[in-house]
Formats: sequence, C-alpha cells, structure tokens
Amino acid sequence: MASGAAGSAEGPGPGDAARAPEQALFPPGFSVSEIKNKQRRHFMFLRWKQQQRKASSVTGICRAAFNLLFPANQSDVCLIQEKLANKKKRRKEREALGDKAPPKPVPKTIENQRVYDETTVDPNDEEVAFDESTDEFAPYFNRQTVPKILITTSDRPRGRTVRFCEQLSTIIPNSHVYYRRGLALKRIIPQCISRDFTDLIVINEDRKIPNGLVLSHLPDGPTAHFRMSSVRLRKEIKRKGKEPTEHQPEVILNNFTTRLGHSIGRMFASLFPHDPQFIGRQVATFHNQRDYIFFRFHRYIFKSEKKVGIQELGPRFTLKLRSLQKGTFDSKFGEYEWIHKHREMDTSRRKFHL
Repeated sequence: MASGAAGSAEGPGPGDAARAPEQALFPPGFSVSEIKNKQRRHFMFLRWKQQQRKASSVTGICRAAFNLLFPANQSDVCLIQEKLANKKKRRKEREALGDKAPPKPVPKTIENQRVYDETTVDPNDEEVAFDESTDEFAPYFNRQTVPKILITTSDRPRGRTVRFCEQLSTIIPNSHVYYRRGLALKRIIPQCISRDFTDLIVINEDRKIPNGLVLSHLPDGPTAHFRMSSVRLRKEIKRKGKEPTEHQPEVILNNFTTRLGHSIGRMFASLFPHDPQFIGRQVATFHNQRDYIFFRFHRYIFKSEKKVGIQELGPRFTLKLRSLQKGTFDSKFGEYEWIHKHREMDTSRRKFHL
C-alpha cells in the first residue's frame, strides 16, 4: 500500500501516460509574441495559423451538417424541402425532353463576369500582328535565335533556393545555373549578351524562401518582375512522377488575353525551343487565372486509345506580375511600361490586367 501511494504521489506511471489524451499543440494561454527569437517566432506563428485553420474548417463542416440535419426553425425546413423539390422537378423535365432539353444555365463566376478590357487582343487584328512582327521577341518567333537561359540568384542563396534553381534548369532546355558571387545585375547583363544568352532569370529569396523572380529578355528587354509564392519542390509534391527527361517539353500558355498578357505570354514562350520532342510526353503549363500565373510541369501517359493520365513532375510555383520595364534591368533610370498599383488598380474584383 505504501509503495502504491508513493507511486501515485510521484506522478502518473507509463500506463497512465499511454492512456492520457494527446495534449493540444498550443496551450490556451500561449502567446507567440513572448518568443524572442525572430525566426522561431515566425515558425511558431505559422504553425499556430495552421492549427487555427484546421479547427475552423472542421467546425464549419460540422456546423453545416448540423444545420442541414437539424434546421433552426420551420421556415428553414420548408426552404430546404422547396429547393429539393424544384431540383427533382427540373431533373425529371430534362429526362423527359431528352436531346431537346434546354442547356443548363451557366453559373456566375468572377471569370465570366469579368469587366471588359479595351486592350483585349483579337488574333485577327492587323495592328497586333504588325507589333508582334517588330517587337523584341520577333527574332525568336522567326527562328533566328535559339534560346539560351542563364539562371542566377540573389546574393548568398540558401539551400531551398539553390535546389529550386537546379530543378528549374532541368525544365528549361539549354539553361545554365550560375551564382552571383556579389556581382551586380548591371555587370552580369553585358557578360550574358557577350556569351549569346537570350534570357536572364533571377530568383530572389526572403527568410530562406524564394519570393521573387526577375525575367529579362536579352539583349533589348523587356524585363518583368514577378512576386513568387506557393513554391513546391519535387520531394514536396504528392504522387509525383519520375524525374523529368532531357526531352524538349511542349508549352501551354492559357488565358493571356490582353496586350499586356500577350507580351508576358510571348516572354514565357521565348524560354523554350520551337520544336518540342513529343516522345518525351512532357508539358510546361503557364495558366493565368485572375492575374495569378500558375506554373505546372506534367508528363502525360496514354492509358488507352481514349483515356490519358497525367503525372506532375514538379516543381510548381505561382507568379504575380508587379512591373514590366522597357529594356534590360535598370532600377534607377529604367522606363516602365506597366506597374501594379494596388490602390488604383484593384478597385474591383472583376477587373483583370492579363
């Protein structure tokens, strides 16, 4: 009895610890601001936000299911029953009409309710065709130049940025990775031009995470500055395929409809060779949606004569255009064609620029 009492006084035993419920990641009185280390405080804040997001999503699902099963009052019950009856009625009418049934109404989305942009490009416009035949990318589209890309980083890049540049070089054919070693871009650009590079890509980082991309077309520009987010390396992608091969990929440019978007699309297209090697079955996709450019790299697989599957190879990232500058990179005296001004341009959710 004495030994048992002493054991209980000292604390719970191993069996009690196994049966004890798992403690929360953050106690109720936890405050992130009490952590003095800046990086540790930022890391713990991200974990706290992730926990809050999970809790709110689970709570929302439970609340929606509860409201559906146990409505608050009789009017809610009548409304739900009316919606279900109307849906059932419409389904029976469509089945009765068969092929003569009217088309389903298109749901309203931000994309199809987009505010019309007067700079939207018409493929048959003679003025657009003339501008394309005389712009900085005309030598590439006339097959007078072969893309040769230099990929570099900000000063003293960390491991994640270095790995991202290495994986980016496996996607873009004829690309070379070099490190800055403290050189300014104004000194790097003339050296690139003398070595017949056609494009320069600079990956910037903040707190060891890639957060910016500068793309400069050589030798006469233009230069685009993008904000980069949602970077995922190959090892971080679930159900990914095998490593990409050295075949030249196909390129898909989707939804670049305005004059500005057309210029950005031509800039991305000039990074890749003209003749893709279809035997490699690799596709690089730049998909523009609400002015966010989503990049994905896939390999497609023919499962049968009618079914095709895709495997993501990685990496993946998202770009947001911040500015487009005439000529090569010049932070002091450069002339800008377009600059994203948040307060002036983002007045409507249905207004897009690309």
